[in-house]
Amino acid sequence: MKSSLGNRGAVIVVALCFLQVWAAGCNVLADDRLVKIVMIGDSLTEGKVPELDRIPIQLEFALKAKGLSVSVINAGVGGDSAAKGLARLNRVVTDDVDAAIVALGWWDLDRGIDPSVTRAALAAILDNLRTRKIAVLLCGVRARTNFGEKHEKAFAEMFADLAREYDVLFFPAINGAVLDDAQLKAADRLHPNAAGNKAIVAQMLPTVEILVDRARSK
Repeated sequence: MKSSLGNRGAVIVVALCFLQVWAAGCNVLADDRLVKIVMIGDSLTEGKVPELDRIPIQLEFALKAKGLSVSVINAGVGGDSAAKGLARLNRVVTDDVDAAIVALGWWDLDRGIDPSVTRAALAAILDNLRTRKIAVLLCGVRARTNFGEKHEKAFAEMFADLAREYDVLFFPAINGAVLDDAQLKAADRLHPNAAGNKAIVAQMLPTVEILVDRARSK
C-alpha cells in the first residue's frame, strides 16, 4: 500500500514539474515577442550625426543588450512642431506599433510658440494613441530661449501636466543630459553629438524598459 502511494506521489511530483517547465516556456515565448516602438520627434530625434549614433538606434542597441526583443523606428523630422507631428502621426505610428515615444515640443519652445498651442497638439496625439491602445512615453525638453524663464517654465509645467492627465510614462527633459555640457554637443551647440546621444539614451533607458513592459501587457 505504501509503495502504491509512493509511486502515485512521485507521478504527481513529476507532473507538477512538467507543468512548471511548460508554463515557464510559455512565459519565455511571450517575453520574446518583438515590441515595435516608434520615436516621433523633431531634429533631436532625427539626429545630426551618422545614423548608427542617433537616439532611436542607440536605444534599440541598449534595449537589446538587456535581452529585450525590440525594434525602435526613427520618426524624427527636423523643424517639426507638435502640430506637424500630429498631422503625420497616423502615417508613422501605424496600428501595428506597440509603443510610441513622443519627443515633440523643442521647436515650439525655441520659437516662442504659446504653450497652450503645443499642449493642444500633444493632447490630440496622446488621445489618438490612447484610443489605439499604444503605450506611450512622453518626453519633455529644456532650452535656453530668448523668451524668458516664464516661457520655459510654462513648457516644463505643460509637459508634466499632460503626463499626469493622460497617465503616461514621462521623461522630463530629453536633452537634459547635454544641455549644460559643451563636450556632448555638436558644433551648432544645440544638438547632441554622438557621445551626447549615448548620454541621453543612458538616462532614458530605465523608463523605456518600463515602456516595453507596458506594451507587452496591452
